[in-house]
Order: sequence, then C-alpha cells, then structure tokens
Amino acid sequence: MKDGARLLEEMNDRSREVFRRVVEGYLESGDPVGSRTLTRAMSEKVSAATIRNVMQDLEYLGLLDSPHISAGRIPTQLGLRLFVDGLLEIGDLTSGDREKIDATLGSNERDVTTVLDRVGSALSGVTHGASLVLAPKHEAPIKHIEFVSLAPDRALVVLVFADGHVENRVFLPPPGQTPSSMREAANFLNALAEGRTLSELRESMKDEIKRRRRELDVLAADLVEGGLAIWENEGERYERLIVRGRANLLDYEAEAEELDRIRSLFDDLERKRDIAEFLELAEEGEGVRIFIGSENKLFSLSGSSLVVSPYMNADRKIIGAVGVIGPTRLNYGRIVPIVDYTAQLVGRLLSDRG
Repeated sequence: MKDGARLLEEMNDRSREVFRRVVEGYLESGDPVGSRTLTRAMSEKVSAATIRNVMQDLEYLGLLDSPHISAGRIPTQLGLRLFVDGLLEIGDLTSGDREKIDATLGSNERDVTTVLDRVGSALSGVTHGASLVLAPKHEAPIKHIEFVSLAPDRALVVLVFADGHVENRVFLPPPGQTPSSMREAANFLNALAEGRTLSELRESMKDEIKRRRRELDVLAADLVEGGLAIWENEGERYERLIVRGRANLLDYEAEAEELDRIRSLFDDLERKRDIAEFLELAEEGEGVRIFIGSENKLFSLSGSSLVVSPYMNADRKIIGAVGVIGPTRLNYGRIVPIVDYTAQLVGRLLSDRG
C-alpha cells in the first residue's frame, strides 16, 4: 500500500501517535476512543481540544470515523489497513498458545481430514474466532472410477487411487441420468485416468470432450463435466474447506444487523460458493496475509477480517491454507503468529506423512 506508506511518512509524530492510539484502543475495546481518553495516554501533554483537531484531520483523510454524535472515533477500513501495514507490532507466540496447538498433533491418527479437523478446532479455541482450514487435494494417480445410481436425484461416485486410497461421495447428478449413461461416463473416464491425478484428469477430460463430444451421449457428457466439478468443490467426508468455531463469531455483542451479516457469511461458506476465492488466497504466495472487510469479496457482506497463511509440502509447493476469521477489531498482533505457526506445523505434519 504505497499511498498508505507515504501518508504515514507525511504525518507528524503527534498525528501518528493519535492515530495509533485510537486504533489500538478500538481493537482492545471495540468502542470509539475519545479525546479525553487520549490526553491521559499521550506521550506529550496536550489538551483535549488539540487532540480533537488532530482527530478531525485524520477523519478528513479517511482514516477515522465518528459512528455517533459523540467525540469518539473508530478507524475506517482504510485506517485499519494503514495500521496493519505500517504500525502493527506483531507479538511472539506464547508458550500456552503453542502448547494448545501442539496438543492437537499428539495422537497417531493417520487420517489427514481428522487431523486437520482437530487443528481447526484448536485454532478456533485458541483465537476465539472461527477457523478455516483448506485441506490438500489427494493427488495420487487414479486407478478406477465408478458411478452408482442411488435414486433419481442421488448418485454415488467411487474413486480408487493407485496408492490404495478410496473416496466415496454422494452427489446430485444432472437430470435424466440412466445406469447406461453412467457406465458410459465411467468407461470414458477410466480410459483417460491411468497414471493421472484428479487435477490432470480434469484438464485432459476437457480436451477429450471437445474432440469426442459427438461420440458421447449428451447426458453422459453432462455427468462427466458436472461430476468432476462436484468432486473438486464439495463432499461430506472429504470436504476441502473445514469451518470450525462458528459460534465464536456469534458470541460477540453485536446488533441484529451485524449478526445477520455474520450469518450471511457462514451461509456462503457452508454452501462453498466462494471456495475458489479462498483457493486463490492460498496460492498467491508465502507468508501470512490479512484481508480486512471488503478487501476480499468472500467477507464483504460481514464486515469481518481474515488472517490466512498457506502451508506447503516437502517440495515447497503450496497445497492448502489455514486461517482465522473474526470481526475487524481482531487482535492482529496476537493472531498473526498463531496462524503462521499453525500453517508451518501443518506443512511439516503432512510432509512427514508423505
């Protein structure tokens, strides 16, 4: 944020301190910070009137806002971004937080989904926010695929991987599917699948469908296209996006309108509408990233913030992400090292397990 950095440089020491103390006070209490409160905290002795003038200047710059008629101010989204990028002091991970996160990995559980679910619960408990864990894709080559019709509106797909891993998923098939069209779709995929991972198969499948669309029954083609999209984004036992700690967000004292926005956020998450957006966050680079309010459309309706970090496998390839979501007044200085440590821990865990 180059403009923000220049803005900070152009502030004098008094303006910078007033701005920093308003943001820190808001993050701690959630309440507007008034000039009289600041007169007792400032490093230099200044009058409340002087501080009010500085706060008005900061409000003119779009960094502070006055939610009520009172003289108290809160940071705007722009102000929070400026603070996070230029003034935020990141604390050290406490031994207590480290122990709670480490304890989730103390078992010999081999199922990765179960372990990640436990990590998500621990992250939610430690931060008192909601945790997000994006599980890695299973990238072993596929050995066999089979579709089984369960009802007119339900079908089962069985994925057998070369490493012995098996996934069974129930999904909604395109209307009008028959057992024969499902067999045709499975035969088509099995002919392409040998030696390919699910991601590679999806790309190869797109090319093959273009070349051989006339050879396929129309319904079978719909099933192939729709089925793989469903495998990538949904599923019960093997869901990729794990959300834990929803109740923590609803515990905050908030007005009815704010609670409605938070519920709207989780409705979107639970329907997996924007998992592609979250995937992009995980794949854009190393390190912890902070998204405030509408900076990421996944949370634009909720006025919430996301602190997220990707994790990597032994080849330093990003394969997933962990994060914490909460109100914009998150304790960023404490949350950032927790998320960073958890991401590194998950990466080492999955690397050790191959």
